Amino acid sequence: MSLRAAIAVLGLLALMGSAAAHAAATQSLDRVRAVAEQALRDHYSRPGSRVVVRTESLDLRLQLDACTEPLRARVAEQAPPRPQMTVPVQCPQPGGWTVRVPVRLQVFRPVLVSSRALLRGDGIGAADVHVEERDVTRLGYGYLDNLDQVAGRTLSRAMARGTVLSPGSLGGRRMVRAGDHVQVLAQLEGIEVRAEGVALGSGDNGARLRVRNAASGRVIDAMVSAPGVVVALP
Repeated sequence: MSLRAAIAVLGLLALMGSAAAHAAATQSLDRVRAVAEQALRDHYSRPGSRVVVRTESLDLRLQLDACTEPLRARVAEQAPPRPQMTVPVQCPQPGGWTVRVPVRLQVFRPVLVSSRALLRGDGIGAADVHVEERDVTRLGYGYLDNLDQVAGRTLSRAMARGTVLSPGSLGGRRMVRAGDHVQVLAQLEGIEVRAEGVALGSGDNGARLRVRNAASGRVIDAMVSAPGVVVALP
């Protein structure tokens, strides 16, 4: 082999070695994305929930030095789950780097949903709601997930069938509960008549419910006007 050819071969080997060393010193972007995804799964997972995470592609031109320490991803403790989030992934070694990874997130959890149309002031019982799995990242007004949260409460607004219950949809405590003895007020030609009755439903101020007259046994429609007081409807 001539001297010129030997020099050319040595130069080529040097370039190949340099390229290999550079490749070995480059951090895998797939690993960065995987760390971001796992951080969100760990943060938002709970019994009965299902977390779906998909990271956006990182710029392939991004060249990161290979990290010799385990990568760290940080999710703020009180961060609410949102459909689109950004997760910082850090190389904690001296002189390390931080990359913000864009992520699409879905968190499916069981929530309370109305089983029928409900009116403002209605009390809420087991027959009025059921549990469905919903993506809570889309529920910006929050959600309720157990009947204890609605016990004794009424609705602050009307609600269509299939609506997710939120904390803001609840009003005060029920002024009248099913089975309560109530005072029934009725007006006849300007004369106010009072009678004793038994509530057959529950509700807050303004809620409509059925009441049985304690003396006659007749069932009438009435509207709650105060704690333990209803007004007979025509």
